[in-house]
Amino acid sequence: MQRLYDFIRRHPTGVDTFWAVMLFGFGMLWVLEDLERAWNQTAASVIVLLLGLVVALRRLMPQKMLVLAAVLGIAQLVLDVGVNPGDFAMLVIIYTVAAHDGPRWASRLALIGGLSAASLAQIRWPTHGAETGERVFLTVIMSLPFALAWVLGDSIRTRRAYFAQLEERAGRMEEERAAQAKVAVAAERARIARELHDVVAHNVSVMVVQADGAAYVLDAAPDQAKQALETISSTGRQALAEMRRLLGVLRTGDAPESGEYVPQPDVQQIEDLVEQVRSAGLTVDFKIEGTPRPLPSGVELTAYRIVQEALTNTRKHGGPEVGASVRLVYFDDGLGLLVEDDGRGSSHELYEDGGADGRGHGLIGMRERVGMVGGTLDAGPRPGGGFRISALLPLKPTH
Repeated sequence: MQRLYDFIRRHPTGVDTFWAVMLFGFGMLWVLEDLERAWNQTAASVIVLLLGLVVALRRLMPQKMLVLAAVLGIAQLVLDVGVNPGDFAMLVIIYTVAAHDGPRWASRLALIGGLSAASLAQIRWPTHGAETGERVFLTVIMSLPFALAWVLGDSIRTRRAYFAQLEERAGRMEEERAAQAKVAVAAERARIARELHDVVAHNVSVMVVQADGAAYVLDAAPDQAKQALETISSTGRQALAEMRRLLGVLRTGDAPESGEYVPQPDVQQIEDLVEQVRSAGLTVDFKIEGTPRPLPSGVELTAYRIVQEALTNTRKHGGPEVGASVRLVYFDDGLGLLVEDDGRGSSHELYEDGGADGRGHGLIGMRERVGMVGGTLDAGPRPGGGFRISALLPLKPTH
């Protein structure tokens, strides 16, 4: 049965031709047996042949075959060729035109012609001995097959259009998902670039400070020089490990599905960051106010990177003997950050304008991070000298 169905789907015209031949055969049997109308057998044979042609070509040219069927129906009335098996082609062409995605005039013509056929046939060849009511009833009964053929075809056309619309919508949604995925990948790459900037800027800055210190005390205090070199070694290893994870994501071309590749520092690691900076020779006062509690991962990462960038800028641009302070304040609806130093505040103004060594990218990155979590950032010279960075990170992003 499945093979027959597949054959019909692959060879629809051949199947139509087969049924056209069968219909012509039955029609010719009727013509040859109707001896009472022998004088009209030639016209009947031609009409039956053309009705078979309507079935054979119904898929290739449905509108033309509909017009041909209408002409043949009128010819039957004029030439007194009565209802015969070949007229089944009219039901077939009505169904075909109604199911076809063609012009609407063809579908309307098929419906009107089908409903009119029974009435015209009853008028041309009235049922002998039947009363008016019976004739009306017979006309209605004979019209039902034409109406059902049109309704079935039109419902199939509507269903086909509905599924085509669903496929088009699914295609659009797939394209939108692909576009969103590309946007997400681009955003992830931008985020990774910011992470890479923070990692490189912070760790290289620590390594430079330690290297300068080791060179200064190498002869006078070998132990301190050795400690500085160990700090350089551990900091370099940490930087390389983080850079490998970040660059590994960029090489794959895929956004990470988890935090496996991208380091995700949190607020608790800020204290370790401060200790690392202290070991590099920068005096840092660190305090926490309020009750510490878990925060959204985006807020914690942003807080860590702001402190990291601020302390890196202090070491690079604050001058000798600079000191800094870091305050974390837990509010009911957010986290406050305050990072200050007492260094050369005027030089920090170069951050805003993107100085000759690219200092401006630090504050730009901070503002981007704070904006992503819906917070606010204030950065500028500190009264009395130095530089101040304050940020407020809400627990829920503002819209």
